[in-house]
This record gives sequence, structure tokens and C-alpha cells, in this order.
Amino acid sequence: MRQRQASQGARRAREFEAFVAGAAGRLLHAATLLTAESPNDNPRARRLLTLALAHTYACWDRLRGEDPYDHAREALASRFAHGAWHRYGTLHFGRAHAGGAVGALARLSPRQRLVVVLRLWEGVAEEQVGALLGLPEDRVRA
Repeated sequence: MRQRQASQGARRAREFEAFVAGAAGRLLHAATLLTAESPNDNPRARRLLTLALAHTYACWDRLRGEDPYDHAREALASRFAHGAWHRYGTLHFGRAHAGGAVGALARLSPRQRLVVVLRLWEGVAEEQVGALLGLPEDRVRA
């Protein structure tokens, strides 16, 4: 019995490690866009990613056919949303990276940033973003 559990645990760990190897870079980029931090200095994004991956690992055996990337992305977005809106009203992320897309995203509210990143970077459908954020599709589109 113990040997079987150890074997299942090792298999689970290998599967999750393979998932992280393939998905962590893209998820970190999405988290960096959400936090509007510099790609070279993104501690909040890394923390968001770590928490989202920990949640995904905790749910790994229950995913059963669900896409783990979708699950991790949803956990990332939910954690960002919860931190941005519920704890602090609105988060101030410190000094945002001044250039490029990150600088433009820094000027958006956390909710707007979340919609833009999910829709444009991640390609999530309007109805899915609306369901995740509790917004009607027309608000997501706007």
C-alpha cells in the first residue's frame, strides 16, 4: 500500500513538474503584466505565480480532464483580483516599469488590466472573463 502511494505521489510530482516547465514562463509573463512590474524586477508577479501554482498542485488530482493551464490562469487571476479589490480597495504596485506595454498597463485600474491581459494576452473569451469577474459581456468588451 505504501509503495503504491509513493509511486502515485512520484507520478503526480513528475506530471506537475512537466506542466510547470511548459507553462510557468507564460503564466509569469501574464502575472507581470497584471502587476505592471518590470519583467526584470517582478516580486509581486512571482508571488502571484507561486500561489497560483501551489493551488493548482493542491487540486492536481481533482482536475480530471480539466486543462491545468486554465486552472492555474484562473487561480492567478482570482488571486490578483482578490488582492487588488477586496483587501486594499485598489492596489498601488509601487513604481511601474515606464516603457512599452507594461507602462501602458500601469495606467489602467487593476480590473481593466485584468480584462486586457485575459482577453488580449491570454485570448480568453469575453463570456469567460465576464463569468470570472462577475461582469456582463458588454462591460468586458468596453
